[in-house]
Amino acid sequence: MTRSTLLAAVLAALAPAAFAQSDQADLAKKLSNPVASLISVPFQYNYNDGFGLDGDGHQSYVNIQPVIPFSISPNWNVISRTILPVVWQDGVVPDEGSQSGFGNTTQSFFFSPKQPTSFGLIWGVGPAFQVPTATDGIAANQWGAGVTGVALRQSGGWTYGGLANHIWSVTGNSRDGDLSATFLQPFLSYTTAKATSFTVNSESTYDWENDQWSVPINFMVAQMFKPGNQPLQLQVGARYWAESPDYGPDGWGARAALVLLFPKG
Repeated sequence: MTRSTLLAAVLAALAPAAFAQSDQADLAKKLSNPVASLISVPFQYNYNDGFGLDGDGHQSYVNIQPVIPFSISPNWNVISRTILPVVWQDGVVPDEGSQSGFGNTTQSFFFSPKQPTSFGLIWGVGPAFQVPTATDGIAANQWGAGVTGVALRQSGGWTYGGLANHIWSVTGNSRDGDLSATFLQPFLSYTTAKATSFTVNSESTYDWENDQWSVPINFMVAQMFKPGNQPLQLQVGARYWAESPDYGPDGWGARAALVLLFPKG
């Protein structure tokens, strides 16, 4: 075998692996885009503590967050994003001990162009709803409605932008009061050629009824895998509470997630 033939054989053997790695990096970058045309189902575990008068309360919850895009025309998609929390907590609700069950569901729909603008801007806007799925007194169980939007750019391995919504209650009552809350999520992410993503974001909420901020800052690292034919991403990270409501979470928290991906084709 000549040297050129041997080199060709080696390159042919390495090509599928290189292609697979590039493909995984592309999927990882799409996951950094909230309105990408990609079906994903994240299961995101979160831990917070420091609740209550004595700071002894703690909370664990898993957000089930399916993201499903729908093509509605040659140029537009609608992206459905659902967040259903499954919660275990103790010492979070004053004088109520421990609770377990569901929180309220947040359902958003983003109308988004299939192609970025000439400036490379990716964006989407649409309605957002709060669906009263809370059980065991975990949250104020009422309907809400509002607006949501996202804007971002992607360049090389970088993704940066922000997502926001505002939701008002539409079924306020004497027990739960009214809801008027703004959610702000600025984010910055870098994805390497080996499909490793490093992300920092904030998932801040301003409660207009009680004049209070909740400002967690999240630091995360994620890796894409493809066992068999199922691409998935594993995430781990830490959270620092820069600001929280009275008797709310304090100090540091944690996050871990498993994301199942279902790319088209």
